[in-house]
Amino acid sequence: MNHNTARPLAAFRRRTLLACLGAALALPGLAHAQSQDPAASPVAAQMYTLRDVGSLEQQFAAVERAGIASVELVGDQGVEAEEMNALLAEHELSVSSSHVPLDDLRHDLDDVVAFHRAIGNDTLVIPYLAEDERPDSAEGWRALGEEIGGLASRLAEHDMRLAYHNHDFEMRTFDGRTALEILLEAAGPEVLGEVDLAWVARGGQDPAEYLEHFDGRLFAIHAKDNAPTGTAEDQRGFAIIGQGVLDWDELLPAAREAGAEVYVIEHDQPKDAQAVLTEGNRFLGEALSAPAE
Repeated sequence: MNHNTARPLAAFRRRTLLACLGAALALPGLAHAQSQDPAASPVAAQMYTLRDVGSLEQQFAAVERAGIASVELVGDQGVEAEEMNALLAEHELSVSSSHVPLDDLRHDLDDVVAFHRAIGNDTLVIPYLAEDERPDSAEGWRALGEEIGGLASRLAEHDMRLAYHNHDFEMRTFDGRTALEILLEAAGPEVLGEVDLAWVARGGQDPAEYLEHFDGRLFAIHAKDNAPTGTAEDQRGFAIIGQGVLDWDELLPAAREAGAEVYVIEHDQPKDAQAVLTEGNRFLGEALSAPAE
């Protein structure tokens, strides 16, 4: 988009209105209320998918072209809140949530809260644990869960929520229970789940059955697919949702039953990030609008 091109006054007024709306959503509870609007699309784009697509404005433009109206950020995306609000308004996007590293929550919680309240986001997600952060015992996962529960309580004081996003290593079992189950039980009900179903399957669990553990505590699923074994190796074996081996006819009703609020389209190493979003949004739009059987 050429920023040197003069825009009509009507477009300026629209952006101003949207910026004001973004500021209003920063008030306690309103961002979550928007996410519960039944008229709003429950589909969001995870910005990690677009990390190699030029500037942040170019990335937001790709989301807009795909017909998606919401994004899950990666932290603050390297910009200040004022710039973020301007870009969101320009591309008519809202924020469903943001991935925030555990260390940032531990050491910079006040700054994290200030930024996300300023952009109208009320849901933070712990996205990943480095190898040296991963417990190797049930007791360790329980202790980590208790710590995360404490962070969730602090965020709740600011009318913000905390969720946890899994990979395959949380599917490791201890006496028949996965690390993620142990962590969430210890964390308490304030910590929600953001379940990456492709990683659940890679971790050896049945993703549809696994969603039964999240009744009432499922914030979102990550909507991506696993390619057939031995294929798409240049894409880490992942596929666009609906084009891989996962059974979405089973998974999407299970996610709905578990209370999923958001379906976040993601691909860890896409060959064509625009296709991931466009085709993924088309697939989800058709699947989620189909009547439940």
